[in-house]
Amino acid sequence: MALNNAKVITVTSVKGGTGKSTTVLNLAGILSEIGKKTIIVDLDLYSGVIGASLNLTDGSDIYTLCEDFVNNRFDHFENYVSKYNDYIDVLAAPIDPRSSTKVKAKYVNIILSRLKLQYDVILIDTNHVMEQNNLVALDFSDEILYVITNDLMDLKNMKTMISIYKDMNKDNYKIILNEARLNNTKYNNSEVSTIIGKSVDYIIPKNFYNHKIEDFIYDGKIMTLDKGISKNKNTNVFRKIIKDVLE
Repeated sequence: MALNNAKVITVTSVKGGTGKSTTVLNLAGILSEIGKKTIIVDLDLYSGVIGASLNLTDGSDIYTLCEDFVNNRFDHFENYVSKYNDYIDVLAAPIDPRSSTKVKAKYVNIILSRLKLQYDVILIDTNHVMEQNNLVALDFSDEILYVITNDLMDLKNMKTMISIYKDMNKDNYKIILNEARLNNTKYNNSEVSTIIGKSVDYIIPKNFYNHKIEDFIYDGKIMTLDKGISKNKNTNVFRKIIKDVLE
């Protein structure tokens, strides 16, 4: 049987509160919709919300996996991931944030290398801190998606990050403007592009905001897998992102 060579997509930001993790879940919903075997790896190690958002409480997490690597107890990845549905698996962030410092970059490297052989897509959620584990994820990525808002500090930080990528001659990243994250849109798309010095690639429209989003989190459901929301034209931005990345 031929081994997979997963497409690796990292979703990140330049500050907290941009709707990054929600974007990860919505992209996972689209991947499930088109039948792609996907694993979400939550590398937002100190405040990861993916497992909690999906009500996955079986105790499996990346810390346990790393500890078993260290102590030669590793068996199969199936023992460490949580299954959400037939297409989405989750490797959760440590349940206890105090364990996060024990998740080392060399093991993250091994984990991602092995997962590439078992899935169609690896969807990585990270925080905005440029620490070693996140740098491993960025280096592993086929595509990096930055989720930003209209907040001025967010835009200034993104401008700095764009300069860093330019210095590194890296261009495998896209910018998602999440207009649904803030109630007041201070800058329009053109103004945002002027401030950051680069065109925005995708816009999550303000109308995508759903006042029942907390109900989805409480029930452990992904919004883009809801039949009503899936049919909403505003969901097409997530389909567009996935289509572009996979092609």
